[in-house]
Amino acid sequence: MLQTFTPDCLPLLIGSFPMNDHLAASRLIMNYTPAIPLWIQLPVFPEEGMVPQFLPGMPGVVSQGGKTFIDTAAKSFDDDLLLFFEDYMATHEDPDRLAASRFALTETTGKGVAALLDTLGRMETQPMAVKGQVTGPVTFCTGVKDQDGRAIFYNETLREAAVKHLTLNARWQIRTLSGPGCPVIIFIDEPALAGFGSSELISISKEEILGCLREVIDAIHADGGLAGIHVCANTDWSLVLESGADIVNFDAYAYFDRFVLYGSQIREFLEAGRFLAWGIVPTLNPEEIERETVDSLYAAMMERFRQIESLGIAPATLRAQSFITPSCGVGSLSLDLATRVLALTRDLSVKIRDSYDRI
Repeated sequence: MLQTFTPDCLPLLIGSFPMNDHLAASRLIMNYTPAIPLWIQLPVFPEEGMVPQFLPGMPGVVSQGGKTFIDTAAKSFDDDLLLFFEDYMATHEDPDRLAASRFALTETTGKGVAALLDTLGRMETQPMAVKGQVTGPVTFCTGVKDQDGRAIFYNETLREAAVKHLTLNARWQIRTLSGPGCPVIIFIDEPALAGFGSSELISISKEEILGCLREVIDAIHADGGLAGIHVCANTDWSLVLESGADIVNFDAYAYFDRFVLYGSQIREFLEAGRFLAWGIVPTLNPEEIERETVDSLYAAMMERFRQIESLGIAPATLRAQSFITPSCGVGSLSLDLATRVLALTRDLSVKIRDSYDRI
């Protein structure tokens, strides 16, 4: 059964952070987003990159000459592929197998999840929701290459394997993080969608992308989770809004003028009871992070809210169906700037919620 709740402009984070201690990072972010804690990716560890973190468990993975790829020419590949799909079918039919399966994050790649579980065990107040994330199928399948350097997205069998691998990882996360009994949100991180329609993804159709996204979203829904999609730049927002995701997270700081062009799709999305996650706190330019204040970001948010309301959305509805987030992860920033982003996100959320309470 799909769980839901009212975000009501609560703060929500993206995932990456510039520290080298998972427990310390998990406890630090609890000072800023205790209502919706999440597991943290620490990019200082190479195995926590967007592709490497979810690559273990895929068939035919080889590390050679400083590169990791899928070797479809290896003698053992066909057997590896067959075993993969057998494991998938067995685990899909009996999800209780997930914890010990190839589809779970490993002890090495899942340190952020372990740290979050430790943090959740120490909480005195139950959170409103818990968040995890999985690399999106388009980003993953265009990032993973075969022995010839060709993206596995263009190999239909490997694409199918990758999408199924990600679906079961998402289901493993939901089951692993469901201890508090509140909704579990899984963000599908899709930075590659910023290239949709460009020469980079020119041979990939909208239908192919939607097919991949919907399979992951359906898997998240199968275990009662809420599915979000995060794109940190501009894209064809009709594709994302029509994907079936419950939450669309967009860069409202730099790309709102592009996003709002999809007015009819935004209205239909909100009228269906889904949520917008407003990435209004800048993360890409240190000068912007240092310059912006809670008051300046509040003024920007109110102007953006008014433009969405002009589509025929009631202010109370928009407030209830919105999260406040950074525009992207903060893993590439200094610790001071990353912490400032967290503080701005938290304090802006408080100011917006307080201002609506006075109305």
